[in-house]
Amino acid sequence: MLKQMLMGTVTAVFVAAGLPALSQTKDVELPRNLSVTSYDVGASSYNQAVALGTALGNAYDISLRVLPATSDVARLLPVKQGRVDFGVIGSESFNAAEGTEAFADPSIGPQPLRLVIGSNSDNCFTLGLRGDAGIKSIQDIKGKRIAFVVGAPALQSNVAAFLAFGGLTWDDVEKVDVASFGASWEALINGQVDAITTLTTTSYSQQAAASPGGLAWLPLPAEDKEGWARLQAAKPQFSPRLATLGANISKDTPLECAGFPFPVLATYPDRDETVVYNLTKAVDDQYQAYVDIEPAMSGWRADRQNFQWVIPYHAGAVAYWKDRGLWTDEAEAHNQKLVHRQDLLMKTWDGLDDKSKWPEARVAALKEAGLETYE
Repeated sequence: MLKQMLMGTVTAVFVAAGLPALSQTKDVELPRNLSVTSYDVGASSYNQAVALGTALGNAYDISLRVLPATSDVARLLPVKQGRVDFGVIGSESFNAAEGTEAFADPSIGPQPLRLVIGSNSDNCFTLGLRGDAGIKSIQDIKGKRIAFVVGAPALQSNVAAFLAFGGLTWDDVEKVDVASFGASWEALINGQVDAITTLTTTSYSQQAAASPGGLAWLPLPAEDKEGWARLQAAKPQFSPRLATLGANISKDTPLECAGFPFPVLATYPDRDETVVYNLTKAVDDQYQAYVDIEPAMSGWRADRQNFQWVIPYHAGAVAYWKDRGLWTDEAEAHNQKLVHRQDLLMKTWDGLDDKSKWPEARVAALKEAGLETYE
């Protein structure tokens, strides 16, 4: 299974012969060549990775190669293997750290991810709807056609969480298989589905809004406390957000929806601390340069960082945020709790002879430690 997920997705990146291995500019020292994985071409995380690469390339004379991948595992395993440096990823980071969904597979298991920086923007997640589908609230979703992105359990679980908001499940809708995130938008625009899970600022949204069927968004009102309790039981990384950025959305016509840091720039704990420190600084320093290219990246701003999310920060990033004066004692305590949780999960995985028993072993280990199981 693992081989099938990775085959043809990414290639190794090497420093070209004759070029300096490091670029040193403006108090930032970075490898001449860096690489990141991302979602499909056209997806918001891909567009943001490209904008970031352009900004860093202009400022520091480096090359940042963006490698799109269609599955959760394919975006992370090359990073683990050291073939790619970082991942510009989404909610699969939580599933990877927990060893759930695609990462519960016996050939994969939990991943000890570390964050560098995350985007808490004015966009959000919800269901994108055909404007002519007659859907005004979650209750109108029942019986409608919803895209099911094959090989992307993080996206599938997003849909499940949004359905749970209304007390619904996949059994209450018509599931339509699509090959990728991009294919889900094509299906929506072409009238093959009524709803898809998405971020409001993906480039496809403007195309859908201009199509004959139009585009609408599913509201997730914060005042519906019971609905949010059900949603967060399924997807704890989500929280209510008022979005003002996206097709048919503005400060005058905001949307109540779901948010979490997306995308996040992540790697593994063995990545060199100095490189991570310098990359964190570079991303912070070049904020205006990449926002000028891609306005949806406003959430990458230093004062929008959420240092108490569900994934711990890399030691190199922590060192930078401390120097920046933004890392607090509360952030450190929270980070250590997350590291402890990951250490427990990795120890449980490593000590398991029969990896097929991982889901049960994971729950048992967390319960014994008095930690939330997120079942």
